[in-house]
Amino acid sequence: MSRIASTLSALQRAGRKALIPYITAGFPQADVTPSLMHALVEGGADILELGVPFSDPMADGPVIQKAGEAALALGIGLPQVLAMVRTFRERDAATPVVLMGYANPVERYDRREGEGAFIRDAAAAGVDGVLVVDYPPEECEAFAARLKAAGLDLIFLLAPTSTDERMAQVGRVASGYVYYVSLKGVTGAGHLDTEAVAAMIPRIRRHVRVPVGVGFGIRDAATARAVGAAADAVVIGSRLIQIVESETRDNAPAAARAFVAGIRAALDGPAVAG
Repeated sequence: MSRIASTLSALQRAGRKALIPYITAGFPQADVTPSLMHALVEGGADILELGVPFSDPMADGPVIQKAGEAALALGIGLPQVLAMVRTFRERDAATPVVLMGYANPVERYDRREGEGAFIRDAAAAGVDGVLVVDYPPEECEAFAARLKAAGLDLIFLLAPTSTDERMAQVGRVASGYVYYVSLKGVTGAGHLDTEAVAAMIPRIRRHVRVPVGVGFGIRDAATARAVGAAADAVVIGSRLIQIVESETRDNAPAAARAFVAGIRAALDGPAVAG
């Protein structure tokens, strides 16, 4: 069982929901990412999503796009991201880490370092899962098999527009968890309809055997709690990026820890009587 699967299984047995914060690697400063990762875990994160900066991030809204551009300007690419994970692993051997990004950096890495180098080096660095936004399930079964052989999970996005056929395709390939994009748009956009999310989760579960996480549009504890009532995991990215950007380098980890601790407390709070 992968580190992601074992983490989510333990949470389910305990009746708790997974908290998965997202940060962009190398933002706001190139060397602060491992400290931010540790702070998020201290605040109550169960799994970390680490964004790989890319010049054309089709699914990302303006907040995460800006963070990616800033990281690219600092010279952050996939080799640097893997180095950050290795540094994080020096102190944390337990918390799962998922790389979230796009096909271009992965394929460019393999062209430069040799076929299969990305999976080999990601596993060696301590990565547990990969979410490649522009890899459709029907085109990457071989990639999924190679990841699984190396002990890594391949995570897919589903959206409000996903058909039953698409969900079934994802269900055949996905491992770890699936990430339900709760809005028709990019990260951080629009108003989240928690009732619509709650109605969609059972439909997804008919096709997908792994846990279901929900992200895009979750910005505060109340919304996270409402989403967590239906989903197995809550993913928060854009709001967290805004928080660390607004702080000084020295204060950013503490601010991130405090924000995540508030979300954790809301997810773990007693059920509200209906």
